[in-house]
Amino acid sequence: MPDRPVYSIGAIVRMLGIPAATLRTWEDRYGVVVPERSPGGHRLYSRLQVEQLRFVGDRLSDGMAASDAYRLLQGRLASGVPLERAKVPGGDGLLVMLAEQDPFAADFSDYFLRTEGYGVTVVSTAEQALAEAVRKVPDLVLIDLLISGAQGLRLCAQLRQQFDAPVLAISTLDLRDAALEAGAAAFLRKPLEPLRLVSVVRDLLGQSAYLRSGSTSDSSP
Repeated sequence: MPDRPVYSIGAIVRMLGIPAATLRTWEDRYGVVVPERSPGGHRLYSRLQVEQLRFVGDRLSDGMAASDAYRLLQGRLASGVPLERAKVPGGDGLLVMLAEQDPFAADFSDYFLRTEGYGVTVVSTAEQALAEAVRKVPDLVLIDLLISGAQGLRLCAQLRQQFDAPVLAISTLDLRDAALEAGAAAFLRKPLEPLRLVSVVRDLLGQSAYLRSGSTSDSSP
């Protein structure tokens, strides 16, 4: 799969537990992991960059200085030596709420998410999504931004204000900047690729259950 940028800086904070200010400092100081900037000025990280930052974070946890960790990362990248990939937990016990008005698209995503072991709740309107989230708070919300007459952006903002669950926004339209402004952790353009969908969900949920009460979120550009 092409390594396209999909993750906001807030998503990286949540996934890796690295403060946003630290990520920006590393970007300026070392210039190794430099995210793409959207037209609206938001930092957007690819999955490969997530692995690179995870590699640095792991080295810091081992007691290495940031400068040495980045020097080691540069050496790995230059030599083509693959980074050690962190094991991502399966989906057991984690609930994904799928807010999708297209029943065929909903069945598609539902199938692949359940195959990975996630529990899935499917709703077809923004009102149902809010009511269902109150009834049982999901671990992640996947929102089609065109739901209920293009109310997905408002729904995204409402859910992020009320609940501490990451939002994965999807759309047939290029609404990436608008989704990030509304608080989405990541954005995918439809039609969805099954492997990419599952990979992004796994990334967003890989550590969120453990960091939910302790990490600091920052959705600023």
